[in-house]
Amino acid sequence: MRPEGFETPEAVSATGPGLSGGVLFHQRWTDLVFVHWAVEPGAVAPLFPRGTRPDVLDGKTYVGLVFFGMRDLAFSRGPALPFADRFEEINVRLYSVDAAGRRGVVFLSLDCGRLLPVVAANGAFGLPYRWAVARCDRFDERILYSVRRRGRRRPRSRLWAAIEGPERGPDPLETFLTARWGLHGRARGRTFYWPLHHEPWRFRDADLLDLEDGLVRAATGLRVAASPPSSVLYSPGLPVRFGRPLPLR
Repeated sequence: MRPEGFETPEAVSATGPGLSGGVLFHQRWTDLVFVHWAVEPGAVAPLFPRGTRPDVLDGKTYVGLVFFGMRDLAFSRGPALPFADRFEEINVRLYSVDAAGRRGVVFLSLDCGRLLPVVAANGAFGLPYRWAVARCDRFDERILYSVRRRGRRRPRSRLWAAIEGPERGPDPLETFLTARWGLHGRARGRTFYWPLHHEPWRFRDADLLDLEDGLVRAATGLRVAASPPSSVLYSPGLPVRFGRPLPLR
C-alpha cells in the first residue's frame, strides 16, 4: 500500500536517466566495496529526511556500508581541486523514495580523510561529512579498508575482503541497491534531491574475510554487523557526474 501523498516509485533501472540541468561536480570512484544488511523499514524510518520514506524490496529495506576511493573531484568541467583530488571515503547509507517517486540514497555519515571536502559539503549542502583517518591497501585480489573518525567519540570500521570471480552485471537485489540516480538530503530547512549519473555498474563477487564496524552502529543504533550481510560486492569503479540539487515540493 502506497503512503498517502506518495506517487508510485519509478522503475528500478540499471541505466541512469542522465542529467538535464548541467554538471555541478564530477569525480571518479575506485575500488568500491558494498556491504549491505536487510532491516525492517520501521527500524530506520525516523532517520529519513522529511518528504522521503524507506524504499523497500520484498518488504525489506537495507542499510549499506560502502568503502571506496574518491579521485579527481572537480567543479563542472574544471580540473581536479587541489588538496581534494584523492582520498578514501566510507559512508553509511539508507535507501529512499520521495513523494514524486524518485528513488535515491540517504547518507547518514560520510567519513573521509580530507578536511576541505568535509567543510565544503557540510556548509554548502548539509551533507553529514566527517573528518577521519581513512586508508585503503590492495594486495592483489584482497583489499583492506580502515577508518577512524577524528574527535571525541571516534567510531571506527575495518574491512578485509577477497575479490573473486569474473566481472559481471548486477542481479535484481544488487540493481536495487546500487542503481541509484540521486541522493536525498536536508539543508537550510528543506529536503532536496541531488541527481547524479554514471555508466551501468560492473561488479565482481567479494568474500568478506573480516569486518569490524562502529560506523553503522554510531549512525543507526543498529548492531547489523553482528549478522552476516545480505550482499557483499566489489567494483573497480567509474566516473560520476552530479547535477544541481532540486528542492522537494
